[in-house]
Amino acid sequence: VQLVQSGGGSVQAGGSLRLSCAASGYTYSSYYMGWFRQAPGKERERVTITDIDGSTSYADSVKGRFTISQDNAKNTLYLQMNSLKPEDSAMYYCAADSRRDRLYVGYPNYWGQGTQVTVSS
Repeated sequence: VQLVQSGGGSVQAGGSLRLSCAASGYTYSSYYMGWFRQAPGKERERVTITDIDGSTSYADSVKGRFTISQDNAKNTLYLQMNSLKPEDSAMYYCAADSRRDRLYVGYPNYWGQGTQVTVSS
């Protein structure tokens, strides 16, 4: 199983970025997937999860600003981030697991390599 991330970078507050996570090595549609982030000195935070049935959940801190989506034909997960704030600055990771509980508690079996998002004020 391999998760390869792209996107991210630096943006001013109020701007937008999109992260991508290309998956391979497993049946994409049968896995739960999500995005996590970790800022320096802080614990890893679950940002958003998408279930196999397509339902989604978001951290309160990103609701209404971030959107998770996927293209099953391309085996790719996306995170659209709008109205970015400096406190959104962190390393972002995509993650996948065949079990929902492991993903929800932050211990999925598979992680992307991470991509830095920096939001300046």
